[in-house]
Amino acid sequence: MPDSARYLLHRPEILNALRRGEAAIDRVMVGSGRLYPAGRLLVEPDSPNTQIFRLRKGWVGRLRTLEDGRSQFILIFLPGDLFAVKSLFVTHSPDAIQALSEVLVEQVDHRTLREAYERDADLATRCMWQVIEEERRLHNWVVGLGRGSADERLALLLIDFRGRLILSGTLPPGALAYDLPMTQEQIGDHLGISNVHVNRVLRAFREDGLVTMRGRRVTIGDLDALVRIAAPLLDISERERPEFVGPRDAEPFTEGKGGADDGR
Repeated sequence: MPDSARYLLHRPEILNALRRGEAAIDRVMVGSGRLYPAGRLLVEPDSPNTQIFRLRKGWVGRLRTLEDGRSQFILIFLPGDLFAVKSLFVTHSPDAIQALSEVLVEQVDHRTLREAYERDADLATRCMWQVIEEERRLHNWVVGLGRGSADERLALLLIDFRGRLILSGTLPPGALAYDLPMTQEQIGDHLGISNVHVNRVLRAFREDGLVTMRGRRVTIGDLDALVRIAAPLLDISERERPEFVGPRDAEPFTEGKGGADDGR
């Protein structure tokens, strides 16, 4: 997978440090790759966690489940992501981390990574960048959950997954179809809407020729239209990257179809 393509909004002067840090993590995690089946909990909720992971293949979600059974997928990790990096600093994880598909992950004990982190400034920079990237995604998602309509949230989700898969080298540039190993219920648990509402929005997208979802295969029929819907929720890095919005001329984005819909 490309080493620099997924570093959104990085300062140019730290690019080489990020690349060297990626190589240092390669050395720390060499030979640790393991396959896990879909559904496996890599981190138990409300429990000690000693491992930091890097995802090589597949999809992983950070999940919090309330006592009454309601669930929220907080973040979705795709190939190239480090996750559970906070285990360098905290003893317990309040959330579960679950494989959404069969996954290949590398992992390292927090003590081993801590020693490398303290010796190698470039490795530390790469770890910190991952935490900053998670913060960027979380900020975007808070805005989407708080102010975005259901249409805008789902359009953003589909665009975000496509762009990140292209950036990681999992999809070729320009690809308009990918496998999404999440059920409609899990998508709803990420979007903050019901399964019924997810189905309703997907049906409208299909009827308008924007997106079809058969089984777990997403095919984007009209990327420009999907981008116009998601535009209010796209941050500056996504608006400027063809992996997310496709090749664009200089025309400004127009408002999406959202508005005051509370998404439920």
